[in-house]
Amino acid sequence: MTKPTELYACIYAKEFPAQALLRLRPELRNQPCVVMEGEPPAQSVCSLNARARVLGGAPGMTRVEIETLPGITTLSRAKSEEFAAKAALLDTAGTFSPRVEDHSSEIAFICAVDIAGTEKLFGAADQLARELFKRIRSIGITASIAVSANVDASKCLARGMSLRCPVIVVPPGEEAVALETLPLSVLDLSEDQSTT
Repeated sequence: MTKPTELYACIYAKEFPAQALLRLRPELRNQPCVVMEGEPPAQSVCSLNARARVLGGAPGMTRVEIETLPGITTLSRAKSEEFAAKAALLDTAGTFSPRVEDHSSEIAFICAVDIAGTEKLFGAADQLARELFKRIRSIGITASIAVSANVDASKCLARGMSLRCPVIVVPPGEEAVALETLPLSVLDLSEDQSTT
């Protein structure tokens, strides 16, 4: 029996603190919102949605700075809601494979799902990726999904994808071509590495 070709689906949800709060507040999803963390008066924006970004919101802004921008709703960071949203995402990923690895950061959810050998259950990789995307959307999270034979390539591709095209499947051996147009910011670099 031949070993299945390695294949990884990477799920990436940016601005996760904001998404975790907004998934349970449908009335705010279409409003500009920022998530503040810290103790008053030293609160700052840790996460925001695209509508708040369009109005001039940015990570690190203080409450006073945000209050100068009209129409932005401020929410307080809720680690418990982030934990629940993360658990829901990991559970969703786990329905496609028991081999799920969490690589999340403070402001983004990212996990790699080993989908090698799942074709008989879920179809081709592109079918699996589209179904995974659909299920993630059903729990109120916007994410991008990249599938590749290399887990690091999948993570970089998912970080660099546009939400206009949220699912990509890269055939084995074509990772370099898919990665060549992405900015260096998709790499998970330390501060020293970034300086270099």
